[in-house]
Amino acid sequence: MSKSNAEPSRRSCRQVTIGKVGVGGTAPIVVQSMTNTDTEDVFATAMQVAQLARAGSELVRITVNTREAAAAVPKIRERLAQLNVDVPLIGDFHFNGHKLLSEHPECADSLAKLRINPGNVGKGAKRDEQFAQLIEIACRHDKPIRIGVNWGSLDQSLLARIMDENAQRSEPKNAVEIMREAMVSSALESAARAEELGLAGNRIILSCKVSGVQDLIAIYRELALRCDYPLHLGLTEAGMGSKGIVASTAALSVLLQEGIGDTIRVSLTPAPGGDRTQEVVVAQEILQTMGLRAFTPLVAACPGCGRTTSTVFQELAQNIQTHVRERMPEWSVQRVGVENMTLAVMGCVVNGPGESKQANIGISLPGTGEAPVAPVYVDGERVVTLRGENILAEFRQIVDDYVARTYPPRI
Repeated sequence: MSKSNAEPSRRSCRQVTIGKVGVGGTAPIVVQSMTNTDTEDVFATAMQVAQLARAGSELVRITVNTREAAAAVPKIRERLAQLNVDVPLIGDFHFNGHKLLSEHPECADSLAKLRINPGNVGKGAKRDEQFAQLIEIACRHDKPIRIGVNWGSLDQSLLARIMDENAQRSEPKNAVEIMREAMVSSALESAARAEELGLAGNRIILSCKVSGVQDLIAIYRELALRCDYPLHLGLTEAGMGSKGIVASTAALSVLLQEGIGDTIRVSLTPAPGGDRTQEVVVAQEILQTMGLRAFTPLVAACPGCGRTTSTVFQELAQNIQTHVRERMPEWSVQRVGVENMTLAVMGCVVNGPGESKQANIGISLPGTGEAPVAPVYVDGERVVTLRGENILAEFRQIVDDYVARTYPPRI
């Protein structure tokens, strides 16, 4: 296991197989997401799952909260098969999961993993009974589980016990430290109980989600020191827009750099009518900009300054970034290694040529007062100078031609 001050490395832990996806051990860090459709709506849910999968989500979680939702899960799986989408589905259960899975065994069969929250399994004596029932179902259907602790629904009896123990200490911990300790204890004690009930250790993933960046970092550092289960990372209730992106990136990047984390989700609140796939793109970009995985060609572009009063380079950068992301599903099937390609779209002569030479393909557009020409560099060599109104189309063609001749066909 990695310690908080260890050199960045993938930590050694058990590997859990979810469908055809490996999580933990030597497997790459996995990107996952969650639908926000009503699961009872088979068509809408299947379509959103397909969108998320095509955007690059390798696991997709869906809410299973009613009998109708549980009955819909096999139909969603069937619709996905018709769409040629085989992404593993994770069922998210709270409060009544034991009942739904008992009444609808075909729901369990259609899911690749079950997510349970130990704070929402039940209260008092019912908690132990219903937790045991969920574990028995997971064992019977041979399904891995994620034990997902959330600070907003922490097991109150466990929290009370830890507070009582803290009160007996000569130097009691503060409220924040107690909350963090309770989160970690809930996850570890629940995992230990699951193993006692017969679930194999290599069928368990843990998560402890909070909405504070420093809390998340502290909790996962402690969790990583105390177990070798694969860990799912995510800042819960991260928020909307730039706030959610920045907060998630700040928290996850620290942990990933320390070798902590085997699967991630960026929990963005979409704008009204917004695209749910944004959370997938952000998760991929976190991993790719850190050099942990490659998903799609990266486009470097300058921010612009007084030398770049034209918006041409901004429009070209946006267009090229959209172009490579749209082409990537086809390229990834047909070509080996294209996700490692780098592109540069620069706005003036100051850094333009130098940055362009560092990328596989780079273009340096003219800044204010510069000659109206755009030199293009391929693997460090200037190959052509573009000018006129067709620069965008010609540059896209250069990119497509480069992919065709550089990356070998996938056999």
